[in-house]
Order: sequence, then structure tokens, then C-alpha cells
Amino acid sequence: MKDHYATHLLQCDILVAGGGMAGVCAALAAARAGERVVLCQDRPMLGGNASSEVRMHVVGANYGRASEDWRLEARETGLIEEIRLENAVCNPQRSASVFDLILYDKCRKEKNIHLLLNTRVVGAEVGEGVLRCVRAVRDSTEDSFTIEAKVFIDATGDGGLGVAAGADYVHGREGQATYGERLAAAEADGKTLGSTLLFMARKHEEPVPFVAPEWARCFRKEDFRNRATFLSDQQHHYEYGYWWIEWGGELDTIKDNEAIRDELLAIVMGVWDYIKNAGEHGASHWALDWFGVLPGKRESRRFLGQHVLCERDLMEARPFADGIAYGGWPIDLHPVGGIDDRDALPCVQTPVPYLYEIPLRACVSRNVANLMFAGRNISASHIAFASTRVMATCALIGEGVGVAAAHASRNGMLPSALAEDVVAMGQIRQRLLREDVFLIGVREEPEGDIARSAAITASSEQEEGAALQVISGQNRCVEGPNGVHPSQLCPGAHRWMSAPGFPAWLELRWPEPVPIRQVELTFDTGLHRHLTLTHSDNYLKRMLWGVPQPETVRDFTLCVEQATGWEPVREVRDHWQRRATLLFETPLTTQALRIRVEKTWGCDHARIVRVAIF
Repeated sequence: MKDHYATHLLQCDILVAGGGMAGVCAALAAARAGERVVLCQDRPMLGGNASSEVRMHVVGANYGRASEDWRLEARETGLIEEIRLENAVCNPQRSASVFDLILYDKCRKEKNIHLLLNTRVVGAEVGEGVLRCVRAVRDSTEDSFTIEAKVFIDATGDGGLGVAAGADYVHGREGQATYGERLAAAEADGKTLGSTLLFMARKHEEPVPFVAPEWARCFRKEDFRNRATFLSDQQHHYEYGYWWIEWGGELDTIKDNEAIRDELLAIVMGVWDYIKNAGEHGASHWALDWFGVLPGKRESRRFLGQHVLCERDLMEARPFADGIAYGGWPIDLHPVGGIDDRDALPCVQTPVPYLYEIPLRACVSRNVANLMFAGRNISASHIAFASTRVMATCALIGEGVGVAAAHASRNGMLPSALAEDVVAMGQIRQRLLREDVFLIGVREEPEGDIARSAAITASSEQEEGAALQVISGQNRCVEGPNGVHPSQLCPGAHRWMSAPGFPAWLELRWPEPVPIRQVELTFDTGLHRHLTLTHSDNYLKRMLWGVPQPETVRDFTLCVEQATGWEPVREVRDHWQRRATLLFETPLTTQALRIRVEKTWGCDHARIVRVAIF
């Protein structure tokens, strides 16, 4: 049978299928490492469950770990922090579509990414256990693409690429005996977490009636006895919907997705009808403003990799020599019946005692040598998945997988060989550390960094924030309960903190003059706080949104010592990102360099987390 689609051949180093938070970060990481990337996304926008189509929070390891100051910083850094900070500053109005634009802009302007929206992978060619190429289709333009690559990354969530390639996978819940998991179901079954449709409402000056469609579900007060008692609280604002509008876990969340969508729409309309028309809920002036029609899917396929992450790995914070990411969200299990299981709590969350590592081997197929996974479909049991599935963790996995894929592509290696190669893993992990990713128990040792050979002093320093800590090799403090397991802890504040007042300076001095081409700085961005786009006014109160983070250095000047004194060579104003890289086409030759901080965005003293000089 023939079709009328035009055919195209694309060649790249790395193919990323899936443009959710994991896929976006995987593509950006690989592209910034110098590899040519094709990113296929089957929707018209990027972001997956975080996009304007679904509008779910990007959350991760800092759940239950928010603290008053820098002593426990669990929030993810690297690409996901870069994206969050840009969203916080450039999207003060909290627009879901503006967040779509931020992700689109990052991928569009990255010269090494060929972005294919509305394009889905539908077939694959495999020979001798190696994936050779995939077929993708774009219905909006009636085009078909054959895409050849060295490394393939499935970040689709549902695992369409992996299934086409014949990768081993599982669907449903393992029994307790499979991995010795206390939290697992007694017996294995095909059930999963369900899907959700969110809604948004707006308050008006006059009453707004609501007449439910005839197909809407009918709910009574007893249906919500374990869900959202605030439905009867007249002080509640209804601007953002309920994650517990969940259904479909007893069906196939892939094959039955259309039926699940229809039922979720009926449930959303029924819940809103109850709020508006059943008793006094203070909702007379509220009206629906938006509701999703694309189910926010939690679970479907999970692939089998070189290691299957399980409950014990998380609860014991097991160290891995090939760790590329970390998690900390609780093991978050929901009733498979969703909202229909009204006698069950909408979720049961078992906290993980420490931040835990996610190994590269959980992201590499066990039977397709150059196929990798990023996101909720990595190699994990249902129990471990219940923690790793949240989007900030998925984004962190995506960046780790992208860097590992780039290393394999650049060095002619198969991803299946990376984890056992000590040299390769060392280089991959050092690259991640240099990109401001945190890896548990691993210190950055950047090759060629002459800051390590300098005498470091400052205009002033606090007792816990000595100047020398800018070369500690770790980008945060994760001490105390809920931080890093004591056996893997690198103690310290891991930043210079000056005494109050400006200007304040940090000085690096060498025994002899040195040539300087590049200066890399990392600033404090308040990692102890929550930071994510939210449409919930209550959740917004936990974070600082619409402004740069107050700890961040705003204005600074780079000065070098010359015979005539200190000479400014670069001034930076209104800086709000976590990282700053200053390049000099003509090397600066000097015996001493100062970073002079003139202003922060609110903090009364200067903070610098990392200085590296090449």
C-alpha cells in the first residue's frame, strides 16, 4: 500500500524522540556538547505534561526538603534550573503559552538541533542488536522522514521508539517477590497509575451560571470524603484544578487513551458541576476558563535496561559509579481506580530518607545497544518509578542521558559500553558537574582549571562562607536529615559569602602571570526554595516568582591587575541566571584577577558558588 507523503532522509549524531522536559533537556545537552541532534515531538509545542496542553507543575527532589536557608538545597540545577529561572523572570504573568515559547526558543536557536514538531516516530530498523534508523511522520505537512543516527534516545513517555526497535519493556505493577519490594502489590498485574485532566477557573464580578453537559458525571459529597475537603471551604480559590481527578489505571493508558480522555472530561464537568451547583462552595462568581483535553499521563511502558532501579536502591540511597542524576520525590502511589476508588486516599506517599542516585545503566536498553531512555519510561520497577516519574527528575535524567549520548557519539562508542568504562564515566560525570549538575558524592575536578592553583582571598568572608569554597567542587549544601546519606556527604557551605555591604571582591592570585581565555562563575539562586510555574495562587506563595532570586549577584565587574593597578575588563549588569561564562578572544595575561560584586537582587552580601578559569 502506497501513501502520498513526501519522503526525506535526515542524518544526525543523536535522535531524540519526545519533547517533554526529559527530551528537551536531552536534546539541549547533546547539542551543547557539539553533536548534531534531531528532536521529534508529536505535539505542536514542547514541554509534555508541563506544556500549555496539560499545565502540570515541574516538581522534583526538593519536595518536603524546602528549608529556611542554604543548608539543604535539593532543587535541581543544570538545564532545568536555567529554564526555571528564565521562566520566573520572563514570565511573571504565569502564562502557560509563554512557557511553551521559552522551551521552543531554546531549541530553535540551538544551532545543533533540528526540531521537528508534530512529528512522531512510527518505525525502526535494527540490525545485530543496533538501531540503524527510524521512520517518522508529520501529518501536518504530509511528510515522512527516514532518520539515521549513531545514538537514539526514547523520551516519549509511552516508549514508541523503543517498542518499534524491539526493546524489552514491562507494563503494570510487579509483585512483591519480583524485586523484594515491601511497597509493591502482593501479585503482579497490568494496572498502572491513571491520567488526569486539569482545569482553570476565573472569578468574575457577577454570578456566572454553569449547566453541565448531559454526559457529565454526577458526584455527591461522600464521593470526596478522601479528596479535597476544601470543596466546601468558601475561602478556597478555584483558579487551578485537582491532580486527583485521575482515572484509567485499570485500563491500558495507551490503547484506551481516547476512552480515558472522554471519561476524564465527564469527570471534570461533574466535579465543576458539584462545585457550582451542589451546596455552598463560594463558587457563584467563578467560571471555567480552560480545561485540558490531552490527558496528563503518569504511567504506561517502562523499559528494561542494564539495571532496574527498585525500592531498595531508593530507600537505602545506594551509590552508583555510573550515577548521572538524582531524585528525592517520595514513592508516590495512587489507587488504580482513581477518583472511582472513593474509599482510598488519592495518594500514599512514602518519603525517601535521602537523595538517591539514578544510574546510567537504568537509561540504556538491555537488548538494543545504542538505544537510551530518558523520562518516566526508564528502567525502574513500578515502585521506584513512582518517585522518578516527576518532571524535574525526568529533566535531570534527560540532561545526564544527553551528555552520555554525546560522549558515545563523539568517541564512536555504543551506549551499552559506557557504564563499565571507568574513563568514559569519569569524563561524562565531570562534564555534568561543569554544566552545574549535582552528582551525589562526586566533586568537580575540571581539567585545565587554573583557579585551583591560585591563592584565593576576599575583601571579607563569613565564618561558614570562606573564599576558598569557590573551588570546593560541589555546587550546594545537602547536609542534615533528608539531604545526602552521611557516607556520601561532602560537608560545607560550598560558596563564598562576604560580610554585608558592597562592593565586595574575590581575588585569585598566581605566582606568575597566566593567560586567561575563559572565566566561569556560578551564583547562588536560592536552591532551598521551590521554583516552578504554577497556576495555583496558594502554591505560588512558597516561591519568589516574577523576579530574579534575591541571593543572585546582579552587577559585577571582572578586573585584572596591571602595573598601573586594577583594570576593569568586563562589566556585567542586571545578571539573573545562575551561571555566567565570560570569554576573551585575546587572552588576558595577568598575575591576579578580581571579581568585584556591586549589587545582588536583594541579599545584603555577595555569594559566589563556583569559580573556574581556563
